Amino acid sequence: MTTPNTSSAIGNNEDDELTLPRASMNKMIKELVPSVRIANEARELVLNCCTEFIHLLSSEANEICNQLHKKTINAEHIFLALEKLGFGDYQAEAEAVLKDCKAVAAKRRRQSTRLENLGIPEEELLRQQQELFARARQEQAFADQQQWEQLQAAAQQAQAASTPNDDVDDYS
Repeated sequence: MTTPNTSSAIGNNEDDELTLPRASMNKMIKELVPSVRIANEARELVLNCCTEFIHLLSSEANEICNQLHKKTINAEHIFLALEKLGFGDYQAEAEAVLKDCKAVAAKRRRQSTRLENLGIPEEELLRQQQELFARARQEQAFADQQQWEQLQAAAQQAQAASTPNDDVDDYS
């Protein structure tokens, strides 16, 4: 008895995980050559070539990293791998892209903290926060005191209404 070949389906899923997103690749192709129609087979070939290039480049960078007794692949390892693989002509472009990526990342970090955008020192913000908390506690205590006084007044009224009136003389 033969079982269906599930390993190829699993293999395809693994292959899909190791490729670039098709939508991203299609967007890049459209941006680079907007007036040219590209067959699906050609798109798939470009996708596979890009994926293979990235695997080759990262493997070579990993070897360089290991040779230098480093644990983390950094940009310099990628540049050395480009050179070793014969793509040294792309190093200037890769350096420009790295510079742009660092600038974008720095801008995101600056924008991500609203505290920095306020222009108020953190100590001042903490002082203002403590002041707000203290004011809120005072307001809550005042509201609790008023509620307690209202309950006391209501209890006194209820008690006064339920006790006989001593001022009236019933003996007349």
